[in-house]
Amino acid sequence: MRKINGLVCAPFTAFGAHSDVDLSKVALQAEFYKKNGVSGVFACGTTGEGSSLTMEEKKALFSEWAKHRSEGFSVIGFLGGTSVRDCVELARHAREVGLDAVAMNAPYYQRPASVEDLALTLAEVASAVPELPFYFYHIPILTKVYFPMIRLLEIVDGMIPNFAGIKYTDENMMDFHLCLEYKDRKYNIMWGRDEMFLETLAIGGGTFVGSTYGYMAPLYHAVREAFEAGERKKAASLQFEAARLITLLDKYGSGSGKAFMKAAGLDLGPCRKPLNTLEGERYEAFLQELPNTVFEEYKNRF
Repeated sequence: MRKINGLVCAPFTAFGAHSDVDLSKVALQAEFYKKNGVSGVFACGTTGEGSSLTMEEKKALFSEWAKHRSEGFSVIGFLGGTSVRDCVELARHAREVGLDAVAMNAPYYQRPASVEDLALTLAEVASAVPELPFYFYHIPILTKVYFPMIRLLEIVDGMIPNFAGIKYTDENMMDFHLCLEYKDRKYNIMWGRDEMFLETLAIGGGTFVGSTYGYMAPLYHAVREAFEAGERKKAASLQFEAARLITLLDKYGSGSGKAFMKAAGLDLGPCRKPLNTLEGERYEAFLQELPNTVFEEYKNRF
């Protein structure tokens, strides 16, 4: 299966004043990402508040994102993970509208008791769309499912013919490296921690999925260019600047990602509960901190 390489954005879902999905912003987002060298999107994931979306909203977003697929710009649709039947229905819809791939995470309420049970769950969904590349979204900090992913690969290899790879959002670099090299890099193992971008480059990672690529992709392109040119100190310095920006996400909370997008020129509205929207005095305080960073120099631009 064709591998997706480069920066893949985890896009925010735009909402209107009453928290209704604003599909009109998808075209603007797609244009914004493409102009800044992003290779695709991972739609309706954690950043996109996928767990707060209804089935019909996800279908509508899949359909809208599908319109913006192009050569060099892939769309992966995130299915969820608590209901196998919902995942199957969404996967079939993704196939119908022409998405490039789908992904699901581990069930996080009724959790699988073993990695074998997890593999069987994934197989049930993947088999419903056998011609569509299927990814597993590993994010144990949220799902609390901590099985080694190398063990999952060993089980699904040959068992799930359309298994394409893993979106790996964890800090276990050793397990990630084992997955990356498995069977001569057979699978597309996509790194999901933006704050460890440079470390992943150092062991040969080539695909990255994250929210910060939606508003400061040029900074990560600069890190990669410096690294590949052998300018390791420069690469480390730029990664440090990315880390400084990411610390603002922790400082200002769940709504600060959309605040970054707004500061870059694309207002995607509020967040849905239980997340908070950064607004008022806190948004102004956030804006006052940005000039102390490299955001203005490296932010995404139309």
